[in-house]
Amino acid sequence: MHVIPPNKNQNKISFNDLSVLADIKDSLTDSPGSGFFSTWDFTSLDPCSTFSGITCSLNRVTILTLGTGLSDTPGLAGFLSPSLSNLTELTQLILYPGIVTGPIPPQLGRLSNLRVLSLTNNRLKGPIPSSLSSLPNLHTLDLSYNQLTGSIPAGLFTELEQLKVMILTSNQLSGELPRVVSAEILHLDLKDNQLTGTLPLSLPSTIRYLSASKNMMRGPLNGLQSLSEMEYLDLSTNQFSGPIPPSLMRPPLSSLFLQRNNLSGGVPSPSPSSSMYGEGSIVDLSHNFLTGELSTVLAAVETLFLNNNQLMGMVPEEYVKSVYGGSTKTLYLQHNYITGFPLEAGVALPDTLSLCLTYNCMVPSVGLMGCPASAGRQLSRPQSQCVVFNHGRPMP
Repeated sequence: MHVIPPNKNQNKISFNDLSVLADIKDSLTDSPGSGFFSTWDFTSLDPCSTFSGITCSLNRVTILTLGTGLSDTPGLAGFLSPSLSNLTELTQLILYPGIVTGPIPPQLGRLSNLRVLSLTNNRLKGPIPSSLSSLPNLHTLDLSYNQLTGSIPAGLFTELEQLKVMILTSNQLSGELPRVVSAEILHLDLKDNQLTGTLPLSLPSTIRYLSASKNMMRGPLNGLQSLSEMEYLDLSTNQFSGPIPPSLMRPPLSSLFLQRNNLSGGVPSPSPSSSMYGEGSIVDLSHNFLTGELSTVLAAVETLFLNNNQLMGMVPEEYVKSVYGGSTKTLYLQHNYITGFPLEAGVALPDTLSLCLTYNCMVPSVGLMGCPASAGRQLSRPQSQCVVFNHGRPMP
């Protein structure tokens, strides 16, 4: 227990806040090799200037950063003290990676000035307190890489008018998402949890980054049609089914990951007003049940994975031109039912190209060297499979 000398530093920091800092030092400790608390000397005349990790304004603690954040230090151990809620002027509470365990104190919901709550890469357990839905000024919530369980409080999606960033990656969260997400959020990351159910029917038009990969979600890709600001979407490794909405086939959405689901139907056709994908674009639709002939909508994507589907017919010339022109640098089409890739006679493919065409309904003369090990060693599909999928046409 840390005893605070009377009156000595009350002109520099409020006694209330100094008492909370003493509680924090009692509940947390430096792991071996971490020296974060070495500056927390409660006989100091000016803790606001000498204590690591605190910023003050008008004698009140407004920012509290616990831990050094250095990659070569092990961080803090212990638990989060409920008395943190008495730092009533706090705008940012940040806990750097360590081995802090125990629950997130529900009392943090009283910090009405809090804008940033970041408690990442520790061993926090238990549920996300529903009281966090009462933080009227919260802008950023990052609880990623912990051991949190239970469902995500619905109020986080509907009651936080200022919330722009929510990152809950790599926990053990379960349950379903709400039907409507009304917070005008920009960045929502829920990947690597145990979430079930369907996508919300309504997502905010402001959202630019959405990831719910590596969960157990299912159903159609609803609620994504009007998200014109979206730049990054990752719904991979779930159980989503049904067709891919044509609205997702647009170049501003330059990072699209839908692999390892149960999606069916064809690759959507381009709209009359659609523009070309550009440098840095990546689309992964692999390991689904997509059928039909390949449309031209993805022809200029720089990194394109369409392997392990049921696509058939000739590869459109637009893809071949993108490959020869260098705008497409990776094209995986292995494990489909494709019947041809129209090469340009006498023109060499770029050396930097990764092209894989194995295990289709053709004997590939190119597209062998760029294949991953998972493509296997068989050059072509058995003839009997190809006749069924290509309307009785034999393999060329």
